Amino acid sequence: MSFFYFLGIGGTAMASVAVALSHAGHAITGSDTQLYPPMSGYLDDHNIRYFSGFSEKNLESLSPDAVIVGNAISRGNPELEYALDHHLELLSMPDLVRHHLIGQNSSIVVAGTHGKTTTTSLIAWLLDDGGLQPGFLIGGIHENFSSGCRASGRSDKGFFVTEGDEYDTAFFDKRSKFLLYRPDIAIINNIEFDHADIFDSLEDIKRSFRLFVNLIPRNGLLLVNSDDPVAIEIASKALCKVERFGLNNQAEWSATNIRADSEASTFDLIHQGTPRGSIRVPLFGNYNVMNALAAIAAATRSGLKEEAIMHAIPLFKRPKRRMEIVGNYPRNITLIEDFAHHPTAIRVTLEALAQLHPGRRIVACFEPRSNTTTRNIFQQELSECFGPASVVVMGKIHRPERYAPEKLLDTNRLKEELQQQGKTVFFAGKNPTAYPADIAEFLQQQRREGDVVVLLSNGSFGNLKNLLSENFQKNP
Repeated sequence: MSFFYFLGIGGTAMASVAVALSHAGHAITGSDTQLYPPMSGYLDDHNIRYFSGFSEKNLESLSPDAVIVGNAISRGNPELEYALDHHLELLSMPDLVRHHLIGQNSSIVVAGTHGKTTTTSLIAWLLDDGGLQPGFLIGGIHENFSSGCRASGRSDKGFFVTEGDEYDTAFFDKRSKFLLYRPDIAIINNIEFDHADIFDSLEDIKRSFRLFVNLIPRNGLLLVNSDDPVAIEIASKALCKVERFGLNNQAEWSATNIRADSEASTFDLIHQGTPRGSIRVPLFGNYNVMNALAAIAAATRSGLKEEAIMHAIPLFKRPKRRMEIVGNYPRNITLIEDFAHHPTAIRVTLEALAQLHPGRRIVACFEPRSNTTTRNIFQQELSECFGPASVVVMGKIHRPERYAPEKLLDTNRLKEELQQQGKTVFFAGKNPTAYPADIAEFLQQQRREGDVVVLLSNGSFGNLKNLLSENFQKNP
């Protein structure tokens, strides 16, 4: 067994991998700044001791076999500089996962701009309920397992399911993470432009996906979204078997007769033109039906019988922050949190909520936080993605000082265009000391009976969730 030091241990994936390797018998410690729940509690609950703050002294008394460098760590970090000065072995988190968790297991990798976490979670659950004891790495805490990562439970060759992020790997390795996960079964949900801090264009992203497809062995399988022309283009160069999933009858895996109630979506599964029965999955929106199709196809390829899939899928629990209901409050107010931070994800999430809550007003609160949405790259797309919402609340732009004014999201233009659509619009943060209390005050004045309030962000939104929850409860 080995001794691993995690530099940046508080990241969701880093903490999850640290705990999984600790359970596998490895010695684990690490460091980070500003560790906060849920990952600080997750490390504490699993008896992982760590240093708060970065200091050379943290490493001076230790002799780890390797320092695992998170992709948020850059040159100048005192511990990284110490590790370089003393020739300590440096590994990226994806490389560690490849060698110590994927190993000789059959590797299932879920890639794409949207839907990775849900699809990966669903595959892991289907395989687990089917008795295959898969290992997995998911970018969030899986509700069915209460963890984001674990090793395969099989002593012989088993399965490992990985959420394949296209973001870069480490300061010393600028490849997309998914290029290190050795896919046997690969899924491409969709491909759009994102991560403007590391990709210059859609063509730049497509280049990474082409490399990913080229890693699949000839006896492997590529599952691709038949409704996404860019994904289909990338899949056309595969040297392995390719199967499509989609909402049209041209795909090998398709869905018809989609309907939803307050608990789940139901659809009729069609495989190679043959009806295979009715599927009920506790997810909402056509995009989640697509995620379910991809998961069913991957589970089938992994050897699961139809009966096992039918048994497991209704028991699936959504990952946290994926249309997660925070609470229901007086005056029939519902507060929901979702990770959506790309215009496409915002649009499909709001469409799903409108379908799920017919006749109720949608109040969308969006925080421009990612490196793409804080700039004007998606200026037009952001003005078009809030269609189902009657009220749009825009949080303050995250770290606007990173960009020149002409490159920033033009909030005045965005507000004007949303108002022209007949929406009530509020842009928060004019007084930074009152943020996000200004949002809570606005919603206190504007909310109506039956409102569905949804928070859309890949960050904490200034702890707005807790503030609104308390406010809705105390001030009906």
